[in-house]
Amino acid sequence: MTNPQVDAIVSMVEDALPASKGLEAALDAVKRRNEALMPGVLSPEIYDHAHKILTKRLENIEVIKVNSVIRKRDPWYYGSKPSDLHWPALKKYLINAKNWHPDDVESIDATSTEVVSLLNNPKEEKFTCKGLVVGHVQSGKTANMTAVMAKAIDAGYNTIIVLAGLTNKLRQQTQLRIMSDLVDRRREYWHVRTAVDEDGDFQKPPSGGLLSQSDGVQLAVVKKNVSPLGKLFLAIQETPPLALKRLKVLIIDDECDQASVNSASGETDMTAINERIRELLKLFPSVTYVGYTATPFANVFINPYKPDGVTLDDLYPSEFITSLPTPERYFGASKLFGQPPVESDRDDDGDDGLDMIRHIDDDEIHLLQPAKAKERDEFQPAMAPSLEQAILYFLGCCAARRVRGDFDKHMSMLVHTSAFVTMHEKLASLIQGWLKVKDSELRVSDSPLSQRLREIWELETGRLGADICVEPPVHFSDLIKEIPAVLDLIEVPVENGASDDRIDYEGEPKTYIVVGGSVLARGLTIEGLMVSYFLRSASQYDTLLQMGRWFGYRPRYEDLPRIWTTEDLALRFRSLAGIEAEIREEIEEYKVREITPMDMAVRVRAIPGMAITTASKMKAANRCAISYWGTHRQTFRFNHHDHAMLAKNWQVAADLVSQAENLGLRDATGDKMLWVDVPRTTVNRFFSSYLPHSDHKDLSAKALSEFVEGAGKALDKWNVAIIGSSRGKLSGEALGVIGKVPTVNRAKLKSASGTHTADIKALMSRSDLVVDSGLKFEKSMKWAELKIEREKQVGSKPLLLLYVIDKDSKPQSDGSKTRSNLEAVSDILGYGVVFPGSKDASGNYFSVELDYVSGDEIEQIDEEERAQAEAADV
Repeated sequence: MTNPQVDAIVSMVEDALPASKGLEAALDAVKRRNEALMPGVLSPEIYDHAHKILTKRLENIEVIKVNSVIRKRDPWYYGSKPSDLHWPALKKYLINAKNWHPDDVESIDATSTEVVSLLNNPKEEKFTCKGLVVGHVQSGKTANMTAVMAKAIDAGYNTIIVLAGLTNKLRQQTQLRIMSDLVDRRREYWHVRTAVDEDGDFQKPPSGGLLSQSDGVQLAVVKKNVSPLGKLFLAIQETPPLALKRLKVLIIDDECDQASVNSASGETDMTAINERIRELLKLFPSVTYVGYTATPFANVFINPYKPDGVTLDDLYPSEFITSLPTPERYFGASKLFGQPPVESDRDDDGDDGLDMIRHIDDDEIHLLQPAKAKERDEFQPAMAPSLEQAILYFLGCCAARRVRGDFDKHMSMLVHTSAFVTMHEKLASLIQGWLKVKDSELRVSDSPLSQRLREIWELETGRLGADICVEPPVHFSDLIKEIPAVLDLIEVPVENGASDDRIDYEGEPKTYIVVGGSVLARGLTIEGLMVSYFLRSASQYDTLLQMGRWFGYRPRYEDLPRIWTTEDLALRFRSLAGIEAEIREEIEEYKVREITPMDMAVRVRAIPGMAITTASKMKAANRCAISYWGTHRQTFRFNHHDHAMLAKNWQVAADLVSQAENLGLRDATGDKMLWVDVPRTTVNRFFSSYLPHSDHKDLSAKALSEFVEGAGKALDKWNVAIIGSSRGKLSGEALGVIGKVPTVNRAKLKSASGTHTADIKALMSRSDLVVDSGLKFEKSMKWAELKIEREKQVGSKPLLLLYVIDKDSKPQSDGSKTRSNLEAVSDILGYGVVFPGSKDASGNYFSVELDYVSGDEIEQIDEEERAQAEAADV
């Protein structure tokens, strides 16, 4: 039970906090004011209880704000109160009606509190605030958005405008979700200004303009298109100035990297959308704009300044950027594909990616795709062995879920091989034909095709480990009984802008093999997705990540999802998982160093052969020389069969340590193999001679040695250490004058990029950063914290770490699903390097240029389907 008196004191103190010097001062001020007005009415216990509640809220805010970069301002929001109307009702609905896991509700509560605390206080008379929330593809951004709306309304916002999607279907999907989750909980308080049907027409109140009464909240869910935005604009213009002044507006831009960003220099439809949104912000005296996206590349490239340095009224997130943490049960890029080392520590478990990826052989691609796009009209696809395998496995998955009791759940497979509409119809027809031809054989449990299904099922069962799913594995003898029911239910819809036979999850549970293109690549959720067959090529970060409809949550069937794709695409997704982690690391480090969004520009590393986003959205991006300040780099890919390269690298390392040893620089205070104050010339000779794998563009001899040479006195003296395992054997050869050294064990990933490359994913451990300091390593400390603490101990001195990798390295556990024996021709010399300083020391760089690729060809490939989608929405 809540105490109304305590709640009232809590609210009073929260209102007084921004103008006070801390909690105690605010509480004393409220107590003095109340005693003056009504002496002796409130007991000391009431104030003590309020103090405990506020102390806990303040502690929670400090804990969760580690994910945010924010312009300095007074705190104002500390979490929901028991007397609030909207969030408690939503929370109850999530738990009781939608059966959310308590941990997920707690997570959404914490992250939404953080986002609301970053908004402007609606009790201020006039304000404009612009921020960015970075989530993950299919990770529950809508749930966070809805929770933020609920808490913002409880805190004093009275108008919510959601900019949702480029198509009517996506807009309607968003509004239906908001209505069911939030509006219907407290329907009497809401004035909904957009129709729920697909058109979503804006519905002005009879008086015209927008309401400003205190008895309710206005909601408009508007498609990001010039015409709907224009209708909203006119309604705002018709609102009397006094009424506008009373509006406290929260604009949430879903998928804000799409259409909202100014993407052209001339007057085009995209630019018109950008201008409309900016005009909306200008009309409201009190407004907060929050963009939500999982692919923020275009947003961080917005130029916040005009050439003369005057602030530009654009959508750059000038007030805050926050990164939503990765939910525990979420299947994202790093969990599925693994990731190169960024924040990852080689001692961490589970970073190699789950054993869910199945590679499509290159020689099968010609069966499903024409050699050239212009040949697509005449091309006829044929059933590839891998596609047949994927379909059979999907049938098994559907049957297994029925065995588990999920008769009432949607079940889907996604086939995405082309952007072109003509190819979708042909492929769907091929799959439908295959199902008809094989139908009778699949209904017989001991037929050759059913036995093939048995082989596939038994091969896949248990490959992810027994602890990944609460449900027990399904035996084939139980599964095969449900196959006829699955065959009776299965449909093969085509999901693109031109199709009349599109997916529909609103009614009875569906069993779908969905064939589609670009309309699947953003926002549209494929319910119950278990199998993905993905050949569609894309060379843009944002386009490729958004195509990953397999990201998300898989309750009660976490063990079933599989992805069939090419090895090249799997490696691209793995690289993008690293880019995602780097962006979040940047945000975290800026928070630690107390840098605001206007002090810094989030940098996005370029991947050779890929574009970050379309060139039209990168007009303000600086393609700059590589900057290493504040970073750590490491070698993790090796030509492990190249005798000459391995011997060369061994010799340059031997020369380095031999010279350091002969100069008498060995640290004598312990038993570590550590040399201090090694001259820059000695270290740079190593960098300029070491031959890295071709994938390590950022560690090329030219780039790295030029940076070290040109860095001035800051990199004059180095600490150099050899990291070896006390349990490892000694190297096969002597490393210069110091003789044989301890090795480390680093097995290679099974998904390495080829027989001539060994990818070990990570060489360094976080604990290695303390080797030259007196700092005690704690597992809870992250890279950014460790670097800062190390600098306190040793100053701004760079650190070079040498590793001798045992050529016979084996996985840490027998039967590893993701690792295999290294099998190198000799011990491998790898290295890691830690540079001092802050990442912003070298200037406000937006990106690091390695190889630049224009992303505009992706827009050209999608042009056909986009035109069809727009025609369907007219």
